[in-house]
Amino acid sequence: MSYLKRHPRWLLGLQLGLLCVLVSAATGLYLHSGLSATWLLVLLLIVVCCGAIFTLFARQQRQSTAVIRALVNGDSSLRLSPSHPLHQEYDEIRHTLQAARFKAEQQAQFFQALLLHIELAVLVCDSEGRVIESNPAVARLLGKSVSSVAELEHIGALIQSCDTQLKTSAPWQRGEQQDTLSVQISVAQIQGQIRKVVTLTSIHTALNSKEQQAYKRLTRVLTHEVANSITPLSSIAQSCRGLLPDALCFDDEDDKDDLILALNTLAARTEHLGAFITRFRAISSLPRPSLSPTSLAPLLERLVALHKNQLSAAGIQCELSVSTKLLVMLDPGQIEQVLINLFTNAVQAIEQVQQSGTQQIDSPVIQLTLAQNEAQQVYVEICDNGPGVEAHVVDMMFVPFFTTKQQGSGIGLSLSRQIMVSHGGDLIYLQKSQGACFRCVFG
Repeated sequence: MSYLKRHPRWLLGLQLGLLCVLVSAATGLYLHSGLSATWLLVLLLIVVCCGAIFTLFARQQRQSTAVIRALVNGDSSLRLSPSHPLHQEYDEIRHTLQAARFKAEQQAQFFQALLLHIELAVLVCDSEGRVIESNPAVARLLGKSVSSVAELEHIGALIQSCDTQLKTSAPWQRGEQQDTLSVQISVAQIQGQIRKVVTLTSIHTALNSKEQQAYKRLTRVLTHEVANSITPLSSIAQSCRGLLPDALCFDDEDDKDDLILALNTLAARTEHLGAFITRFRAISSLPRPSLSPTSLAPLLERLVALHKNQLSAAGIQCELSVSTKLLVMLDPGQIEQVLINLFTNAVQAIEQVQQSGTQQIDSPVIQLTLAQNEAQQVYVEICDNGPGVEAHVVDMMFVPFFTTKQQGSGIGLSLSRQIMVSHGGDLIYLQKSQGACFRCVFG
């Protein structure tokens, strides 16, 4: 039975048929031709040997076929018998394939671990735009998983139109938060297939940092030059005013009054300009924040208490919502300055509308929100239902000196944003259907 299990039935039948034919032929020769018993025995032995050789050859061929097929399928557990003529060569091939497969698995695991741990967002797509491979950094950066570059909107169009290589930057909207992405695309042909390797990284913080550094350099130059001119002007104006004798006579007494008024005006304006330069210098001389773990909820409660009388006089309600109690690394003094500035702007915006009478606000309210965004960053929102910010002002509101207020210096929002950037976060303006809304995001 074991022999039948190891050999195909057609081969066994063929062997038995040949053996019967040869035995019948030998018997016929023995009976009719007088063939001796010795020759008959020799003939039978030859037949048996030929059958044994044929069987052995067929078995080795089947074994070799099975082993090679196992190697093709990645199974190296099957081996040739020690008596097989290809036993040594097969072992060498098996060891070589095992080493190559092990090395390939090591490299694949290394690259997989590398993609998992790097912060650079990497995705690989085919010529049709289908994403073949991506790392978790893609979902963290974009706020969603991507199965096709068509989901990336204008960035997807850049990827699809790229034929060789491309390095550029593009805006990206993640929820309510604006971002700027650096996009690098490389196109390669692998095993006859077009593959596009895309890397994405956020450069929003870096751009903000460069912008703030440029403002600081400009501020240092301007304050130095203007201050050097203002100081002697103020001194000269005061000296001239003091040198005028009371007995000084003019042909027209009004000329004397005009001269005194001009000197007083010059002295007053230079003093005001000097005070403005002092405030303006704060942008370029902002100290590094002294960070400590701090709860933001008490800061917001103190902010509301500080403006309680002003809110009551203007008939403005204040709603405070706290949904997280996480501690944040920040400088309490600097962050309180930012919150006071934003809260004061909201109060003044509503008061200005009420005083002008151009727009009626039924229930003026300022909403303070302490929560976390999708990236688990803690943020504080200060929103009002006032007139809001006009579209042409949005792009300029954080530029130093730019202001829409008659008595404004244009420094408050710029300084507030610089403080947030120095904390590793950002200050952003959110478009709302009514009113203005600023979000302080902590890194």
